[in-house]
Amino acid sequence: MFFVRQGPLWFRMTTGVLVLWGVIGCFMCLQQIRLGAGSMGQASAYDRALHATLPGWYDPLFAVAVLTGLAGAILLFMRRANARPFLIASLVATVAQFGWLFASTDIVAHKGAGETLGLPLLVGMVAAFTLWLVGHARSKGWAV
Repeated sequence: MFFVRQGPLWFRMTTGVLVLWGVIGCFMCLQQIRLGAGSMGQASAYDRALHATLPGWYDPLFAVAVLTGLAGAILLFMRRANARPFLIASLVATVAQFGWLFASTDIVAHKGAGETLGLPLLVGMVAAFTLWLVGHARSKGWAV
């Protein structure tokens, strides 16, 4: 009975990793807000120019994406099904953020798909997996 109530070890470990993922995302957001283009290491002239042209809502949207993702991951770690709205908000904010970047700039043409699409695809896959995991946990009785 304890096993079913708490969920299997893989679930607890996975949700712990998702919380860590959220903390790393928050750190990356803070670094981008604090350091601007320099958060990427040695920023090129293109990176500095791109960062200078980001709209005023871009960094706050990044913050919404990572903070709601972290809140959702923590709630899921605590076995709460109400993590779902936070995770949906995070996914929507992430899609809006990256969608604007790719639709409104020439970053892919300038840097290439290999350098620019990997992280956004990974973030999207993790977000989709986390949403699936909430539903799975609820159906198994691990999240209430």
